[in-house]
Amino acid sequence: MLYISSYSGFLQGAVAPAVAASPSWCYVAALLVCLQLPHLSPAQPTICLTQGSSQAGGCLCASDILSCTGGGLEQVPDEMPVSAVTLDFSHNRIVQLEGGSFEGLYRLETLRLAHNQLTTIHPGAFRNISGTLLRHLDLSSNQLRVLEQHYFLDLLGLEELLLFNNRIVHVESRALAGLGSLRKAYLSHNRLTDFPFFSIQEHNHPHLSLLDLSSNRLPKLPLEDISNLPVLVQKGLYLHNNSLVCECSMYALFQHWDQRNFTSVTDFRREHTCLVYGIQKGTVRFFQHNRIFEKCDLTLMSGLLRYQESSVAVTAGTALLLHCVTTLTGQHVTFLWVSPNQEYVAPPGNNGSLKMYRNGSLEIVAASAEDSGIYWCMSLDQQHQRNETLEVNVTVVLQHDNVPLESFNTGFTTLLGCVVSLVLVLMYLYLTPCRCPPCRRASTQTTTTPSQGNEAGAGSAQSSILTPTPPATTEGPGRKVSTNKHVVFLEPIREQQNGRLRAGAMMQGHLGPGLLLGPEQPTKPQNQSQQRAGETDSIMSVFSDTPIMLP
Repeated sequence: MLYISSYSGFLQGAVAPAVAASPSWCYVAALLVCLQLPHLSPAQPTICLTQGSSQAGGCLCASDILSCTGGGLEQVPDEMPVSAVTLDFSHNRIVQLEGGSFEGLYRLETLRLAHNQLTTIHPGAFRNISGTLLRHLDLSSNQLRVLEQHYFLDLLGLEELLLFNNRIVHVESRALAGLGSLRKAYLSHNRLTDFPFFSIQEHNHPHLSLLDLSSNRLPKLPLEDISNLPVLVQKGLYLHNNSLVCECSMYALFQHWDQRNFTSVTDFRREHTCLVYGIQKGTVRFFQHNRIFEKCDLTLMSGLLRYQESSVAVTAGTALLLHCVTTLTGQHVTFLWVSPNQEYVAPPGNNGSLKMYRNGSLEIVAASAEDSGIYWCMSLDQQHQRNETLEVNVTVVLQHDNVPLESFNTGFTTLLGCVVSLVLVLMYLYLTPCRCPPCRRASTQTTTTPSQGNEAGAGSAQSSILTPTPPATTEGPGRKVSTNKHVVFLEPIREQQNGRLRAGAMMQGHLGPGLLLGPEQPTKPQNQSQQRAGETDSIMSVFSDTPIMLP
């Protein structure tokens, strides 16, 4: 019998000498040893426990996920699976991150350290980590006080950074400089009194679209630095629930964003507040109560808020101001415009039609058709040898004074159509030619009761029958009832009375409100002329909401 030890790797048993003597048996034994020895297979860290284990400090390992939440850990474990893609150390007691804490994790993409007690991140804490693969870093709900510039140097591929609900009072100027792939940064619910807006530039953060600085302690906003931010950052810059002092420049900034429907303002209008004279009790919602800004000259403030659409339209004869928006700042920055006809424009402008200012703005004094086209602006930083360009497409809309433009009045045409329809209806009712011959009176009177006589008069040929619903049945020969549920149409009834037609078509029974006709009388033969006259007299006009003519 052959027994292979999983720890020593030697063959034991009675047949061991024979196996050792035969070369073929040696190969078979070596193969079995390689299959059984655990140290030749990937090692499973001792930190990984099976699901349901209650050992303190243990973590659950499932595929490429390592979860160590709520385990009471005071530091990052030393042994972690190198194949981990997601690490979750939330809700522990980790105080600091040592250098090389995540060394060798070359596949790591998500790292969660929320709800710990982090106060310090030592240099090199994220060194030798998958800096190009790590995309999500959650450091929220900790006790960080200062964001130092060495914290995120090794995270070149980081896209989302969560730092809300800490105690951050200061952010160093280059703390976010190395995050070239950053898209979203959350720093709300901290204690910030300032922020290095000047460090957020388009060439450093080309993908940054959300910067949440809400619920901090910012007293004032650097208007010039914020106006130089990329437009994508301005659209996603959240500054509500701060300690801003009410001033015209602050109000002009948010009014500027509100007019352009930036979601950072439109989604939180009620949360935008400021302090009147810096007094905490004087907090007002300036979008709802803007009387304190009535004396502010917003036209002067709008000059500082340089924002330029890529395509603009202007009416011929009016002025247009184009801003050369750039991230380059300093006294060494110069500007140059190129008009659609390839003409270079520099301060103070040329030939009176184009004016250019030192801050790079270009004014078209009186726009004409020749001014339409693409304008190029170039900003050059001679000290750092950098330049940026901006393209603006201008369309001049022509307006002819001798041909006033009138909009199509649909209300007038509708009224005219109604009047014409009414006239046609009246013509149909009252101007219909009468071709009936004079009718002869009956030689004898019919025998009716007084009530029947009154009701018969009401049902004469000149009356109109209006009834909401048709009767269930019809009586008498020649009577037809329309299938329309709103109106009953009756054809003339060929009845004879004393040798002639009766004056009106009679119905027996209740056909409408207040109409009851008497019973039919015996009929006698009549000649053809009398029959035609009687038929004409017995025609009854019936009106309703929807007139229908039946044969």
